[in-house]
Amino acid sequence: MSSPIHKDSAAGSWWELSLYEQLGNIGSEVGRALRWKTRNPKISLGAFERALDLMDLTISDPRYRFSVARLRELARAREVMVDFIAGSNEFQSTGNSLQRYFDAFATAAALARDRASLNNPPG
Repeated sequence: MSSPIHKDSAAGSWWELSLYEQLGNIGSEVGRALRWKTRNPKISLGAFERALDLMDLTISDPRYRFSVARLRELARAREVMVDFIAGSNEFQSTGNSLQRYFDAFATAAALARDRASLNNPPG
């Protein structure tokens, strides 16, 4: 694999996102990798590499440095993702289970945005 695709994001906006937003965005790339896996392996591989890159940026986020439980969860999610998409599926995951895991974070991020907009109306 080449150098990280989103390397400039580490210094920029990626670490400003909430964990829910980070994992929701990773889930978008995972979904793309799953959808294209049989139709166009090159597109699938690109999405998978982006998902890995974003997961690695999330794991290296300084906000999570002191939470062993959070780091363990992120590392396990990465491990399961790699095992299913590029490995032997040792954990016996399914595309649906992987997508549901990440979709839950995207939903939580959307709910948090909705709550924030209710508490801070424009004007």
